[in-house]
Amino acid sequence: MRILWMAAVALPLMARADEPAMHDHGAMPMAHHDDRPMPMPAMDGSMDASMDASMDAMQGRFGVYPMSRESSGTSWQPEATPMEMLATRLGDWSLMLHGFANGVYDAQTGPRGARKSFVQSMAMGMAQRSLGSGTLGLRAMLSLDPAMGANGYPLLFQTGETADGRTPLVDRQHPHDAFMELSASYSLPLGDQRAAFVYVGLPGEPALGPPTFMHRYSGLRNPEAPLTHHWFDSTHITYGVATLGASQGPFKLEGSWFNGREPDQARWNIETRRFDSWSARVSYAPTPAWSLQASYGYLKSPEALEPETAVRRFTTSASHHATIGGNEWATTLAWARNDDHAPAGRTRLPGAFLESTWVVADRHTFFGRFEQVDKDELFDATASYDDAHDDAHDGAQQDGPHDARHDGAYRIRKLSLGYIHDFASTGAVRWGIGGLVGVARGPAALDPVYGRRPISYLLFLQGRIAGH
Repeated sequence: MRILWMAAVALPLMARADEPAMHDHGAMPMAHHDDRPMPMPAMDGSMDASMDASMDAMQGRFGVYPMSRESSGTSWQPEATPMEMLATRLGDWSLMLHGFANGVYDAQTGPRGARKSFVQSMAMGMAQRSLGSGTLGLRAMLSLDPAMGANGYPLLFQTGETADGRTPLVDRQHPHDAFMELSASYSLPLGDQRAAFVYVGLPGEPALGPPTFMHRYSGLRNPEAPLTHHWFDSTHITYGVATLGASQGPFKLEGSWFNGREPDQARWNIETRRFDSWSARVSYAPTPAWSLQASYGYLKSPEALEPETAVRRFTTSASHHATIGGNEWATTLAWARNDDHAPAGRTRLPGAFLESTWVVADRHTFFGRFEQVDKDELFDATASYDDAHDDAHDGAQQDGPHDARHDGAYRIRKLSLGYIHDFASTGAVRWGIGGLVGVARGPAALDPVYGRRPISYLLFLQGRIAGH
């Protein structure tokens, strides 16, 4: 347990190490409209007005627009989104740091329910500089999630990946890999608010879907992963990706070639595999308050346990961010469909979510998420669920005769509501205590297995870098 709590301790230590030089700049509006990155003063250790002005003028890594438009991978979010990070200069480099840690107690009710205490964490460092006529960008995103255990944490109706490489995780959320992103990019302005870019990552995130849940403002303070994770976010840790794209004003078009296999059960390493999948995405930011995207991807063999199954994925989403009376309000509505192409036939599985976060007086956070998704992996072909899952099972399932329920798809709906109260700051780290309650409902046929309305309860201590 000691190594888990190190994740929570690491945040204030990181922030205090850079406290004299780093400070929060909120949303970074574009104040410099030619095609070159805004020049920035050399770091002299002072927090003067020129530093604030130059940081506020930072443009994005991938195009001629404010950095606040950029989110996970190469995705876009509303330009009005605040950037909760630390930023400074080191020579020609602009450096940024973002991160969080959640110490969570998780209780899931019903016959398949379980309980667990764990820490989830993420730290992301970014660096960019002018190089020739363009902008070079580097990004590293790391996590101590593998320390929570191979079977992750309890989450009823969740599916995807494995704990041991042999049996699928069901009613568990897998831990993220230690190396979530190690990427580099280069963008080149082409005049008249146009730019082209290349992005490569091992790992990285292809151009598929909206910003992943731990980066979009509407969901980033919610410690529970969405049930639709493998409809929208499953490619956000991809071990091998290359993306080419171009933008002009509010439009962006991009395509990716990548390794479609999801990460395996070894969470501390970096995997390599040939590229076999592709995706394309079009994004539109009509105003600073809105960001829309539509994308399509072909994933040749995403599941190691079903290597002959390919997935064609369609996604579309709209995100909105407003500042009302000094309070931040972010909402995302998204729909996706996974078309599974297996030797036995084709299955179409839709999923959708609506989530929103409202931050009041910079101290009270109210958040919620409603999801509807069709799941066909709740029962293994030869599994017996006479016993509820718990940590002792380590995500494994008991062998038995063929379970006919494996062949069916079940529509699951879930509503989650939560609240966080920020009660203290340690340097640039904001601390909050929060809770979440979620109610899920499946078809009546699942009542003997899950109960009529199983409930999720989460209590958590949250530390996040919010700047000064």
